[in-house]
Amino acid sequence: MGKLNLEGDFSREKYHTAKYWQIALFALNNSATNLFLFGIGFITYYTTGVAGLAVITVSTILGLMRVFDSVTDPIIGYIIDRTETKFGKFRPIMVIGNGILLVTFLLMFNVLHLFPQNFQMFVFIILQFVYILGYTMQTTVTRAAQTVLTNHPRQRPLFSIFDALFTLSLFSFGQVYASQYLIDKYGDFTYNYFIELSFTFAGLSALMTLLAVIAIWNKDRKEFYGIEEINVKTRFRDYLPVLKRNRALQMLVIAAATDKFAAMFMNQQVVQVMLFGILLGNFALSGQFSLIVLVPSLFIVFFGVRYAQNLGLKRALVLFSYIGAVSFSILFILMLAFETEEFALGNWGILSIIFLILFSIGRAISTLTPSIVIPMIGDVSDYETYSSGRYIPGMIAALFSFVDKLVSSLAPFIVGALVSIIGFGNEFPTVNDEMTTGLLWVSLITALGFPILGWVISIIAMKFYPLTKERMAEVQEELNNTKNFILDARDEKAAEAEATERMDEDTEEDISKKDK
Repeated sequence: MGKLNLEGDFSREKYHTAKYWQIALFALNNSATNLFLFGIGFITYYTTGVAGLAVITVSTILGLMRVFDSVTDPIIGYIIDRTETKFGKFRPIMVIGNGILLVTFLLMFNVLHLFPQNFQMFVFIILQFVYILGYTMQTTVTRAAQTVLTNHPRQRPLFSIFDALFTLSLFSFGQVYASQYLIDKYGDFTYNYFIELSFTFAGLSALMTLLAVIAIWNKDRKEFYGIEEINVKTRFRDYLPVLKRNRALQMLVIAAATDKFAAMFMNQQVVQVMLFGILLGNFALSGQFSLIVLVPSLFIVFFGVRYAQNLGLKRALVLFSYIGAVSFSILFILMLAFETEEFALGNWGILSIIFLILFSIGRAISTLTPSIVIPMIGDVSDYETYSSGRYIPGMIAALFSFVDKLVSSLAPFIVGALVSIIGFGNEFPTVNDEMTTGLLWVSLITALGFPILGWVISIIAMKFYPLTKERMAEVQEELNNTKNFILDARDEKAAEAEATERMDEDTEEDISKKDK
């Protein structure tokens, strides 16, 4: 076997690889959906402030729709595994999904308030229903297509670095755009505020999807779809047996769902308003802080991916979950012990410096750990092919997303329920509200407490996750041997057929000569 080129594609090599630009641009597929996820965080302010729906109604609908989102995953996974077109398996799903997202996102932020009050809730539910179908289509491809992108153990973690880089930049600059630029321009969460925000996000997401389609164009081919001869068609009743049998999938689902649970709370705009706008007294600080911590966060991400390349994705996920849990635990205790406004960056005392360091660590890790999980799904899919002989990336990605979304669906509902308990039943807390004991506790629990819980559960789950770096090397070796055996058998059969055809031609030639 020749020397492996990390930017080449060789059918008989142990690993198939991708160009670095392909890995980077395909990560934009996740950014395209994250952009809508970030933008949909403002829907609570639009629906309660402009459209006039109640807080608990909106929170309940968003929570239930997130549950429905998890139910759509098996359907989309089933479709992906059975899709074979001249445009590939994954690209058509990406494009259709983003188109659905774009249309429904714009309608939710620009049309909903025009309906009569009695119909607004019904229209909102319908739009959320369709929006979720598009969201599931595009996000499932991000996970399922990891198998065709690359299976090299030093390349797979690279997706994490690009994904984390784009996600950090998206949420950092997005927060500045939303909390400073648009607020300064429109003064508050007005209708014009939402018009500009929705069209900007929709346009950027479409561009990101286009670049991601270009990136996977040459990888979305049948020769990268696992072991072609033993691929099987999936059935809906196959989902539960796969989940019950595959311990790696079970543990990764738990770890990833709780990591997403942590990140969902930190990215809720209501939580941002309570933490920065009320506790620290300056909502614009949320955008400024995002820019300040961008560089140290990127350093943590680069270090994390380097660690994963050398020692494996599992060990990296455990290490950084520990760091995130410890940093936020210390910050939680300090913010209970001291006046919260002393942590504002404008004061530049010891407490503000501690807040800057600890919160930036936790913020970076909340981006890094979900990014580490995505290439791990490729490992789990390869492990399933190794153990059962079935190439079912859509099913693996769907099972992962199903539990992931089921757990993370609790975030908006829990936030809405908690603020309702402390007296915000008709509108969410805004930057103009005074801090109370109830707001202090709800802010700290949602911004710091739930992320800590998510990381701790993730650490426990990884203790039972079997796919270490060494184990995955064994899996890829066996898959490569099987694939080469099939290729050799195919070549031998083709040679035999060619020899037989040549003998037949010689026989016909001899008969012709005798006749003459």
